[in-house]
Amino acid sequence: MEIVNVTQELYAASKRLGKSADALFGLGRDKAETERVYRAELAKEMFKLRQDKVPVTLIPDMAKGNVSKLLFERDLAETQFQAGIKAADAIKVQVSALQSILKLQTDI
Repeated sequence: MEIVNVTQELYAASKRLGKSADALFGLGRDKAETERVYRAELAKEMFKLRQDKVPVTLIPDMAKGNVSKLLFERDLAETQFQAGIKAADAIKVQVSALQSILKLQTDI
């Protein structure tokens, strides 16, 4: 690889890394919001079941079942956030490798 090509790839990777940081911020916000909504609805459902005289031992499982769509959305947001972190880590590794190649080429 020529130094110019490595430099261009390094620049492109660093730009992707910057964009991934912005994307992670959005994914983190989505994760927090879905968690907030899930917990609020779960609490409301548990209160409703208690008012309906459902046995206390059954309330947690029944409430989670009744708000399972929100639980799914919460878990999906968590998975997307973790995938975003892994993608950013992959870009960091690429940047590091390109920096190593660039250093070796400039030393030659």
